[in-house]
Amino acid sequence: MTTGYRELAGILREAIQRGDYAPETTLPKQAELAAEFGVNVNTVWKAIGVLEAEGLVTPVRRRGTVVRAHPPMKRLGADRYAKSKWKHCDVVAFAADREASGRGWEPTDQTQSVQQVEADSEVAEALGIPVGSPVYERARLVKDDGQPTHTLTSYYRPADVEGTHLLDPAPGPAGRGGGFLILTLRGLEPDSVTETVHARMPTPDEADQLRLPAGEPVMVLRRRTCTVDGRVVEFARGVHAASRFSWTYTFKIPD
Repeated sequence: MTTGYRELAGILREAIQRGDYAPETTLPKQAELAAEFGVNVNTVWKAIGVLEAEGLVTPVRRRGTVVRAHPPMKRLGADRYAKSKWKHCDVVAFAADREASGRGWEPTDQTQSVQQVEADSEVAEALGIPVGSPVYERARLVKDDGQPTHTLTSYYRPADVEGTHLLDPAPGPAGRGGGFLILTLRGLEPDSVTETVHARMPTPDEADQLRLPAGEPVMVLRRRTCTVDGRVVEFARGVHAASRFSWTYTFKIPD
């Protein structure tokens, strides 16, 4: 017997984590849970709300409360940008994450739109250009088995990318080796990447685009890609569904 919704949420949470309720299956109906645990339906409703906010379950119309799947997707650190991948083996960053996670991928898992826009203050500061200068914006949406996992929007100086596949809106990476190889062939080989990450709650548009359940946060990425002489050749902003990734970094400890 339980006495409150938090206690009931704890019991159901443990059951999900034990595998009593498998991913993509539905929890018993709220009336059934109320009868099983000796509480009223309102207590069950509030307990389910706690689990939904934690990203463990999501309501699905005509199905009920579905246990969310949490695929073991690694979001690699430095290894995802290894030159051995994109320069010699044609493996772009999101595909490197999939391979490290033991998951397959298709070029169509990434779609994009490309347009010329005016640089906002953040883009202008990163690229070292005046605010309002024309830049190319390449906005990608990446999916895993049909489920959106993250967005990534890159900005480039026009002179760096005009006439290249980086401006092609067709689904998939921008040719063999992706954008990093294209920049290399333009004499702008990426040599260092700086990433800054923080968490926040999604905007309504982000929640809709990534199909996020209520209460799930996002991981927001800022990325600067530089040549060996420190020239920023790409500035990118990404929004990742927090439950879709574990962020993995391997590095030698500095002296």
